[in-house]
Order: sequence, then C-alpha cells, then structure tokens
Amino acid sequence: MASSFVVAFVGKPSAGKSSFLNAITDASAKVGNFPFTTIKPNEGVAYFPLDCPCKQYGVSDRCKPRHGRCQEGRRFVPVRMMDVAGLVPGASEGRGLGNRFLDDLRHADVLVHVVDASGMTDDQGKETKGYDPIDDVRWLRYEIEEWVAGNMLVKWANSVRRHLATKSHAVDTLHGLVAGYGARKEVVQRALDRLNSAGGGSSRDIGEWDEADVRRFVAVFLDLRFPTVVALNKIDMPDADKNIAAIMRRYKSVPGSVALMDGVSDRNIVLSSALAECFLRKMAKQGFIRYETGDDDFATHQEDASLKPMDEKMSRRLENIRDLVLFRYGSTGVQETVCRAVDVLGYVPVYPVKSVTNFGASSGDNTSSSAAFQDCVLVKPGTTVREFAKKLHSVAIDKGYAGAETVGNIQLAEDDVIVPGKNNIIKYFVSSA
Repeated sequence: MASSFVVAFVGKPSAGKSSFLNAITDASAKVGNFPFTTIKPNEGVAYFPLDCPCKQYGVSDRCKPRHGRCQEGRRFVPVRMMDVAGLVPGASEGRGLGNRFLDDLRHADVLVHVVDASGMTDDQGKETKGYDPIDDVRWLRYEIEEWVAGNMLVKWANSVRRHLATKSHAVDTLHGLVAGYGARKEVVQRALDRLNSAGGGSSRDIGEWDEADVRRFVAVFLDLRFPTVVALNKIDMPDADKNIAAIMRRYKSVPGSVALMDGVSDRNIVLSSALAECFLRKMAKQGFIRYETGDDDFATHQEDASLKPMDEKMSRRLENIRDLVLFRYGSTGVQETVCRAVDVLGYVPVYPVKSVTNFGASSGDNTSSSAAFQDCVLVKPGTTVREFAKKLHSVAIDKGYAGAETVGNIQLAEDDVIVPGKNNIIKYFVSSA
C-alpha cells in the first residue's frame, strides 16, 4: 500500500523546478516499482531514505521491499511528488494558471518552493540581473493567503450569522470554511490553540472577529496546513552567496512566534543545485563516475579503473561541481530536500508483517515467504494501532480485528500510538468469524 501524502513542488518559470524534479524523481524506475495506482502527467516518484530494521534484526539478506529498495540496511521508500504549475504574481486573481495552481495545492500535504537564489530571473521568470529572490519567497505565501482569506471573507458574514444562530463551536464553523483546502478539524483546533496561547484574538468568540482576526487565523492555519520547505536553487551561480545570506537573516527563527514570517523558517531552507545533480546522475548512469544521490563526492577513472575515462571538458565540469557544490555545501541538496519535506510532516515508518520473529510479508501473494520487511508505510504522527489497521485492511479489519503485537510478542492496545523503534513493526490478528 502507498504512503498517502503528496509533496508539491512550486516555483516561478525558470527557477529550476523542472530540473529539480528531473533530479529528484527516479525516471528510470521500473514500472511497478512504486505503489501508486495512477501517476498523472504532473506527478512523479522520489525516494525517502531511512534506516531499515532489517539491519538491526540481522535479516538484510532477506529484506525484499515490494516497492522502493533497501541497500545494506538503508531503505528508500517511495513518496509521491507533484509539479504545481502556474505560479506567478497575481495567481490568486487568476493570472497565469492561477486557478489551476491553487486548485492543485488542495491535494498537497507539504510544499517545496524552488527559488532561484542567483537573482538572475525576475518575478515572471525572465532573464535579468540583481533580482531579489526574497520577493519570490514573499509573494508565494501572499498569493496563498489572499486565496484562502479572500474566500473566507466572502462567506464570513453568512457563516457568523449561522454560527450564532446555531450556537456552533468555533472549530466546526471555521472548519466548514477551510475544509475545501483538505484541512482536518484537528488542524483548525491547533491553529485556534496557537492563537489563544498568544492572545491573538481567537479567545473572543469568532462572532466578534473582524477582518484582521480572520487574516491572523489564516496565517497560522497555513503554517500548519501547508508547511513549506524552501529549496534555494542555483547555489553555484554568481551572487547566490549574497542572496542566501540575506534570506537566512530574514527568516531566522524567532522563539515564541505565533506565525512564521511568509510561512518560512530557516530550519526548512535547503541549499541546492538541481543541474549539478542531473549532470552527476547522468555521468554515473553512463559509467563515467561512481555517485549516489546525497553523496558528498564522486569517484572517477583515476580512483576506479572500472569507470570510463573522460575528456577534458567533461572533467572540468565535474571539478567545478566538486569545488562549487559538493565540497562547499556537502551535497547537491536534492536528497536533503526530500528528507526535509517528509521530516517536516513528522511521518512515522510502519512495517506490517505476518510474523514478529521472521518478519515475513504482511499479505499473501506469490512472493517467497522467506522475504522480510516487504512493506513500509509512512503514516501521520499520532496514528494509533487500530487506525493503521483500518488503513491497511480496510473493511475486513472492522469485522474481524482480534488484536495486534510487536517484536517480542508484546501485545498492543488499539489506542496505542505508533512510535518508531517501539511498536512500528506490527502483526495483526484477524478472526475468521
């Protein structure tokens, strides 16, 4: 089964989003190497690396993931990526592909904003010099806030009248206004709690809110509903250093802040070079270098005679990437961007098995029964044992759920929260009656 969340990539034209997606997704993956039934033209699959329990339990030789791969105890779990097109200033007013852009966002769980850190493209993606990329970071959040706040304010008067007449709870009324953005009530409650803790206006009944209160709520709601990772791309270009320093200063985390400035924290800014990653992967695929995404260096024919020798032009380009990207920043930042996007959601890996002693497959199929840890599913933090069972087995579990256990034959309660390293290897019992 698939991990049910979507990482959406946004960015103005010429920011390097296409190169980033080409670098981050596995275009060479075999058909069926990911668990998603339908991959749309604007979607792709990347892989999130994590430590697989096969190494801890000494079954690496039998670890055979149904989807993704496992290399010496390092598991690569498929994650759905979506390319959201149409981002230009004025998207909330329908400019560019604004309506499609904003509609696509509804399906996203986390955003990755690809920003041209070089300042060599303007807000329309046209070539220029000296453009301030902070403007790009700023107006992405502005467009989304205007979209959500604008829709809420149009319906606000009628919603408040209904809220007062029916004596509804604030969470229910607000959820009715934002449910269309894929928001759960829990997110609305957290947003209200955060405003309350800071005296941000939500301590008053929402019937007394004015436009400023609504906009404050929207700012906090968006921090929770659309957490954002900023991928500062083209870090090896002129002026990138200066722009990166300015961005990091502006978005330095401030303890106790109710809402993030422009929805961005310096903890979720990643430095990257998508073109460098694309070139390194191409050279590795052609046999000129030995390189894996996320590595801090590569090997050539000089270090490994089995690799092909290369001409001077190719060698110079690789040395530039080594000097300006790998040695300077530790990696191309592509793999780190995927990791940061999943980490910001706090998702938990769960391994459903048929046996907590030999870690066999979770469901019957033609795969050899000796295979271990065939399935890994990333679930929301706070997911309970029973909630995951319903997700895994659908209707059957409701009719026949008979319990669950983890390693050591430790019995699990239905309301036990799944925690990595504690109870995230699970065997379910289902009665036949």
